[in-house]
Amino acid sequence: MKITEHISNAKGKTLFSFELIPPLKGHSIQGLYDAIDPLMEFKPPFIDVTSLREDFIYKQHPNGLLEKLSYRKRPGTIAICAAIMNKYKVDTVPHLLCGGFTKDETENGLIDLQFLGIENVLVLRGDARKADASFIPTPNGHNYATDLLEQVVNMNNGVYLHENNEENLKTDFCIGVAGYPEKHFEAPNLKTDFKYLKQKIDMGANFIVTQMFFDNQKYFDFVNNCRANGITVPIIPGLKPVTGSKQLVNLSKTFHIDMPEDLCDAINGCKSEKDVKDVGIEWMINQCKELMAFGVPVLHFYTMSNAGPTKRIAEAIF
Repeated sequence: MKITEHISNAKGKTLFSFELIPPLKGHSIQGLYDAIDPLMEFKPPFIDVTSLREDFIYKQHPNGLLEKLSYRKRPGTIAICAAIMNKYKVDTVPHLLCGGFTKDETENGLIDLQFLGIENVLVLRGDARKADASFIPTPNGHNYATDLLEQVVNMNNGVYLHENNEENLKTDFCIGVAGYPEKHFEAPNLKTDFKYLKQKIDMGANFIVTQMFFDNQKYFDFVNNCRANGITVPIIPGLKPVTGSKQLVNLSKTFHIDMPEDLCDAINGCKSEKDVKDVGIEWMINQCKELMAFGVPVLHFYTMSNAGPTKRIAEAIF
């Protein structure tokens, strides 16, 4: 079932969903199942599975020369989605990236998703490699999320990369895109960032999932701006509690978000990491209650494949 259908069928009730990271190459999927099992009591209608681009490693040969090799640390997004659907009977949302994938690989992946009955995708540009100062597109890949979105929309219309005939089977993906209540860090200003978001919706995106935030007013302003400018699709807030003192800096640095002064003061006043986790979870519980009162369609948690904090929050609000 499509995300938009799940939301429509809920008739105004806030749903619960969460996001997982594929295990490291060579590791068992059991670790993901262990992260999913404690959260199934909250009846998530869908589960997101992230996708990570390749990075480079250097292999030293006996002659001392270094060989640069492409290496994907966490493969298997499509297979993991299929396994989750089979085991838990819930829909999954694989993330599609520009970085690390050619257009042909993307098309083949979408065909596999169609075969598996996976109806939802989240379209993202993806991050730069660790060694790159800025995003560098893969040869014969996409540079922008709008380009990747266009490819998915084209397949929904029966337009493939190489085949050009009337018998092409149309896919039917429900397409999500990212939204940034505090502005994408590469956008010069909120107005420009919003312009590109509006472009994605006009191209055919069906729902928005936001970057994490810790000040609900930023989300409320973002939604109100979207609605005032004709964006009517569901806007799903992405959420993650602070669970360690170092995250005050790391989350802000990595995701380019502001941390409210009250949250920082409360965490800086903690005497232990356990206290920090308790403060972060309590902050997120209050955030969620306010978001539910606002009428958000879904509370979507970035679990990092660790169910514990999300379970505590869900127990307090559902």
